Formats: sequence, structure tokens, C-alpha cells
Amino acid sequence: MLGRDIDRYSKLRYEIRAYMCFILEQNIKNYMPNISLDIVKNSLQRISNEIKTFNALYILDKNGILLGDIIGSKVVETFYEDKDFSNRSYYYETLREKKCILTDPYPSKIGGKLVVTATYPCYNEDNEIICIACIDILLEDALNLVSPASLYGYFSVANTIIYSVLSIALSLIATLLLIKGLSSLITATWNFKSLDIKEIFESTILLTLSLAIFDLVKAIFEEEVLGKNSNDNKTIHKTMMRFLGSIIIAIAIEALMLVFKFTITQPDKLIYAVYLMGGVFLLLLGLSVYVKFAYGALNLQKKARRK
Repeated sequence: MLGRDIDRYSKLRYEIRAYMCFILEQNIKNYMPNISLDIVKNSLQRISNEIKTFNALYILDKNGILLGDIIGSKVVETFYEDKDFSNRSYYYETLREKKCILTDPYPSKIGGKLVVTATYPCYNEDNEIICIACIDILLEDALNLVSPASLYGYFSVANTIIYSVLSIALSLIATLLLIKGLSSLITATWNFKSLDIKEIFESTILLTLSLAIFDLVKAIFEEEVLGKNSNDNKTIHKTMMRFLGSIIIAIAIEALMLVFKFTITQPDKLIYAVYLMGGVFLLLLGLSVYVKFAYGALNLQKKARRK
């Protein structure tokens, strides 16, 4: 899925950039006294012959104009209709940084699939830019360049299947709790004249637990199956707080129900309800500590990224 691939790319970007820049630097020696367009073109041709995963290889002059045809193993067209690349962001970034760069994924004009582009500026001995060598590679191929193992793809598929099955199972549990809670609520409403407060408490607990499990399923399915929000720690913390909060509410309602029950029927066991309420207090205290440290860690991450 595209969301999962983009998320993996954000994690592996520095490794992919290091690999792409290594390929370019090893084949195109920069700041050479006799560097020329023919040398750069021959170097790109050599790269395309040795490594077949690249989508397109081409050269831009210092003004961003395409020089010659595009080299590619997966292209149908031999050149772009529009040969002016001066409006591309990576052209300006390369001129500004004066070094090899790697772009974010974007739709390619060749095939329409997501690609990333590695660029490498070529200078002569007078530090004058001669041209910019560019390599387009499909996002999926870029990820395979630095995959930790050949079985990673199979593991990823198995991981998705397992989390999908678990999400379905938890969804069924949440649905059963929801049905039972609604059934108990409808029964209590129908027999309103002989209403038992215990039934109201039970239906409230069942509905609260159903909501908590549904929130957990939603977070698992979006993150592990759809690949969404996997980098958004703030969203994950919010989901966890909602889940824990729902559990605490359910336990608090149970403790309140026991207080009423033991007060009327078994006053000698009222101490157990007090113990349960003490447990609720400790859970709330633990949740407060979790929130404090979780958001403290998020703020530290934001400051580190700004630096």
C-alpha cells in the first residue's frame, strides 16, 4: 500500500540516499579537470547496464534543460516532451546544496507511479557547474535497495494478515459487547416500572468496554494494516489514553455499583468496594504519569527535529 511504502521510505530515506549517492559518486568523479557531458553520459550508461532497477537516467544542463535522451530500462518513451526541468524543486535544491540529494516520492510522468529522484551536480576544476546527473527510481524499487532481508516482504505480508485477523476478532468481541449492552438497556427501558439499577450499570459497563475495544481495533487496523499514522506518536498516545480511560470508567462504574449493593445488602463487605475505588485512583494516577511523560517525550522529539 502507498501509505505503508511512504512510511517505510521516511524511515529508510537516509540509507537510500547514502546508497544512491555512493552509486553516483563512484561512477562520476566530480571536480575533474577534463569532465564533460560525454563522460557523465557514459557513466550513467554504465550505471544503467550494471543496475537494472532504475526507472530513468538523464542529464540536465546548468539551466535545467534536458540534454540528450533519457536512459531507462522500464520506459516506453525515449525522452520527455517537455525538456525544461528548471521548474522542478530538486533542480533548485541541487544548485543550492551543491551536493547529491534525494527527493520525496512524487508521481512520475513515465507510468504515473511514485518515484524518487537522486541528483548529483558535476563541477569542473574552476568550481563551475557543468551539468546535473539525475536518476529516477520507483519508490518500491528504492525500498528494496536497502531492505534488511529478502524475507522482509513476506514477513510484512504475514504481519498484515495477522493484525487483520486480530482486528476482526476484537471487532467481533466489541460487537458482541455492544449487542449485549443494547439488549440490556432495551430490557431495562421496557421494564421501566420494575427497573433494576444493576441492569443500567451493567449496560453502561458493556457499552464502555465496547467503545474501548473499538478504539483499540481502530488504532491497530489503521497503523498495522493500512499503514496510517505510524509516525504520528501523538495519535497513538491519544488512542491509548482513550482506551485506558474507558477501562478506568468501566471499573469506576463497577465500584460505584458495588457501593450501592453492599450498602443495602452486605454492609460488612463495603470495604471491598473501597479497595476497588482505591484501585481506580491508582489507575488514574498511573494514567496521569503516562500522559505527562508521553507528551514530554513528544516535545523533546519536536525540539530535536527543529535543531
